[in-house]
Amino acid sequence: MFDTMTLTKIGGGVFGALLFLLLGKWAAEEVYHMDTHGEQAYVIEVEGGEDVAEEVVEVNIEELMAAADVAKGAKVFRKCGACHKLEAGDHGVGPSLYGVVGRDIASVDGFGFTGALGGLEGDWTPEALNGFLTKPSSYASGTSMGFAGLKKPEDRADVIAYLDSLDD
Repeated sequence: MFDTMTLTKIGGGVFGALLFLLLGKWAAEEVYHMDTHGEQAYVIEVEGGEDVAEEVVEVNIEELMAAADVAKGAKVFRKCGACHKLEAGDHGVGPSLYGVVGRDIASVDGFGFTGALGGLEGDWTPEALNGFLTKPSSYASGTSMGFAGLKKPEDRADVIAYLDSLDD
């Protein structure tokens, strides 16, 4: 029926394939596992996705702003820099964020805001920016901004302090 060499080749092929699959799974986990690569820059939300109950933590924005670090805010802002520019009147996919702290919501000349932001009243105070940066789609339902938000309150305060330091 089969000689020893044929059985050895078949066994080697089967065990080689199993070893390849096991090592491939291990390598993929190391390369693509999110815990080892930090926080996601953005998440694309789809309609009908799972609604995960999020724990709401009250944040005292005044205390956070008092302890905010402008240099850290500049680093965190890199997540925003793909869509937003920091020069007055220079818009990217999103509006220029120069002078955003204290400015009227959806009031930048030369940028077409969605109805979601255009319908909001008030100014971009640190409190309003904190709420928006937590999860833009919850703060302004229907906004075209696809950014998932900044989960850490300290990161939000640092970015707000950084943006506020630009127009000094």
